[in-house]
Amino acid sequence: MKIEQKGKQMIRITDPFWKKRLEVIRDHVIPYQWEALNDQIPDTDPSHAIENFRIAAGEAEGEFFGMVFQDSDVAKWIEAVAFSLETEPNEQFEQIIDEVVALLGRAQDESGYLNTYYQVKEPTKRWTNLRDNHELYCAGHLVEAAVAYYKATGKKQFLNIMCKYTDYINSVFGPEEYKRKGYPGHQEIELALVKLYEVTGNERYLNLSKYFIDERGKQPNYFDIEKKERNDTKPFWFNNDYAYHQAHLPVREQKEAVGHAVRAVYMYSAMADLAEKTKDESLKRACEALWENVTQKQMYITAGIGSMVFGEAFSFDYDLPNDLSYTETCASIGLVFWAKRMLNLEVNRKYADVMETALYNGTISGMDLDGKKFFYVNPLEVQPEASYKRNDKKHIKPVRQKWFGCACCPPNIARLIASIGHYIYSQKGKELYVHLYMGHDTTVEIEGQSVGVSQKTNYPWDGNITLNVSPHSQQEFTLALRIPGWTKSAIVKINGEMVDYQPLMKNGYVYLNRVWSEHDEVELSFPMVIERIQANPLVRNNNGKVALKRGPVVYCLEEIDNGRNLSSIFLPRNQELKAAFKDDFLDGVVVITGKAEKIQEKNWENQLYRPVEEQAHENSINIKAIPYFAWCNREPGEMLVWINEKR
Repeated sequence: MKIEQKGKQMIRITDPFWKKRLEVIRDHVIPYQWEALNDQIPDTDPSHAIENFRIAAGEAEGEFFGMVFQDSDVAKWIEAVAFSLETEPNEQFEQIIDEVVALLGRAQDESGYLNTYYQVKEPTKRWTNLRDNHELYCAGHLVEAAVAYYKATGKKQFLNIMCKYTDYINSVFGPEEYKRKGYPGHQEIELALVKLYEVTGNERYLNLSKYFIDERGKQPNYFDIEKKERNDTKPFWFNNDYAYHQAHLPVREQKEAVGHAVRAVYMYSAMADLAEKTKDESLKRACEALWENVTQKQMYITAGIGSMVFGEAFSFDYDLPNDLSYTETCASIGLVFWAKRMLNLEVNRKYADVMETALYNGTISGMDLDGKKFFYVNPLEVQPEASYKRNDKKHIKPVRQKWFGCACCPPNIARLIASIGHYIYSQKGKELYVHLYMGHDTTVEIEGQSVGVSQKTNYPWDGNITLNVSPHSQQEFTLALRIPGWTKSAIVKINGEMVDYQPLMKNGYVYLNRVWSEHDEVELSFPMVIERIQANPLVRNNNGKVALKRGPVVYCLEEIDNGRNLSSIFLPRNQELKAAFKDDFLDGVVVITGKAEKIQEKNWENQLYRPVEEQAHENSINIKAIPYFAWCNREPGEMLVWINEKR
């Protein structure tokens, strides 16, 4: 097979906000997670992930240890390293990856099969439980890692290993009479196959992805067929409902997001990919309907999704509890994946706005500032004692953990941050779309000519952005700039001259078509004001409350700044709030301060209830709100996003 390395868009991040996080990933997270995968972090759940591959390769003795999807932790870690290598070469990292890839090659079965759970623990039962056991999910993550490493280094060994495995999978599944009619219980391979198709040009991989999507939810349901084959008579634990896997209906008939949130958004991402690649309008319409349901009826203000602990799942429209919310880090990451792919289908601000919200809130909240502790879930209200007593799952604790037995989130957030440059732009022909604002330098190719593009900004703390556009020689093309939905006004200048941009707007983007010359400069200014956000009254938990937002950043109150019992604080509607940047606080953030009122507890003595008194017993207090993503980086305590409002 001839494999050609595609041209890659090298982006050097110079942004104070994201550069710092990239350095944390490179200098701390990647080495730390490598130690975790090799069971070298004291007082944590063992991973055994690398050891599983050694056992599968016959190079160590022992039994398989961990979750059935333990292989995927290694894959996501490799992918994070690959993205880091794109812009920051590191011989040590590359050597480690090469050694791991060689180990994977030695562990691979002659047929191409590669899954340590089945190779070590149940060698005679492969493909017997797609519903529960993540074989295709692990394969998908390994494929994604192989593609990313190939793009970063040009090395083909890992890609060849995964092409061999994928060819074997293609020989097992498909529409042909002699093949299995199955599909994964946890979607992931579908979007990975599209990536593999993009770097190899092999349409078998695209067709296999399409098959898995098209087959899903057909009757008789494949999960029932395989269940009967393995003599399983138990009802499925999720209310005996395959909505958990989004396999209750064919995908084009699904209008509401249901079931496990991560599985859902991974599948929606693949659907959007396929809609773009195959020009499938029915898939595009399904994606659009599901997007509206998720973002308008089932998404938190932080772009967290999946409100229900039971099944890590979507529940129902407008059911967005704050203290019991699950909002898994991986789910918000998956929402970023999906948003970027929806932008490939249609350049529309509504997709980029959600992508930005997730990036600055619901994703990076899953990792502390030094990159060594993680959240699996991301609630919007925390009372530590109640959280500990209500939940017996370790990953729901209201303090970040060093690692998890189910460690999907830590390497997932690492690979997202390491790849942040991939979300800034997209391009179609002579149109270059700017979706995100962050300091960086890059070179893009427009109709065969190199164009240097750079941004300088202190976003998200400041709404002023300068873009420098430098084609190799004068060239006509279109630069389309997103005007964020959160801004009430904007200023656009080209080489110092004001641009009347309203006539140039389409779906929230300003389309600047002109002949560009070297060092042309575009200036953008988005005034960042503190906004009080209300929720739809059907979100019953938030009636009478407001959340604070400045630019794309959502804020919260913490006990360490505002005292205990945060739910007794009331923010007067007309109270002035001030924003100020604190360079030496939480690695440099803008904080919001102001006056509020707090119900006095001391007047209640031991009474649980009493009649309303005419004289309110309230104290005036100073409040301080910090960015939601930075909570729980100091002394653990209460946290609150939605604040009572006093009118």
